[in-house]
Amino acid sequence: MPLLQVAKLGEPILRQTSQLVNLIALNSPDGKIQLLIDNMIDTMREEGGVGLAAPQVFQSLRLVVIECLSSERYSEAPDIPLTVLVNPSIKHYGVDTALGWEGCLSLKDLRGLVPRSKKITVEYFDREGNPITVNAEGFLAVVLQHEIDHLHGKVFLDRMTDFSQLAYIEEFEKYIANKETVESGSI
Repeated sequence: MPLLQVAKLGEPILRQTSQLVNLIALNSPDGKIQLLIDNMIDTMREEGGVGLAAPQVFQSLRLVVIECLSSERYSEAPDIPLTVLVNPSIKHYGVDTALGWEGCLSLKDLRGLVPRSKKITVEYFDREGNPITVNAEGFLAVVLQHEIDHLHGKVFLDRMTDFSQLAYIEEFEKYIANKETVESGSI
């Protein structure tokens, strides 16, 4: 499968609200959306990410792929099986929040400390169009919030409350990651 170009911060598509995926088109005989899903999965894996939203590959669609299996980048993170989320929506945010370090394929060289809900409820359709509801917590909840933010034209910088906790990845690894345990909620 061909790898897709990842949009970087400053690309207008990253600041737009994405359109709903037409569920009839999802399994259309032309296979365009299914091919996009496959290409997004390959791109996410090649880039070393744990999630990728369609706007990050220049597609204004409410479509997300996530996966974390024995990740070098997130070695302490629990495994997340490959999941395709079509038209995801967060239906409930838990009241308890936690700070965690996040990065993004669209802001590849940066890490920031971001507050996120510890527990959320998400409704979406899988790649076959079946409705799914998931109650997520910890790392999975953070990944879902991060990726669904992309569908609303937001990046993790928009959620940060203290920009003194923003670092380039090299400095993050040198001064921060080695001096503290990064919470399991970090992405």
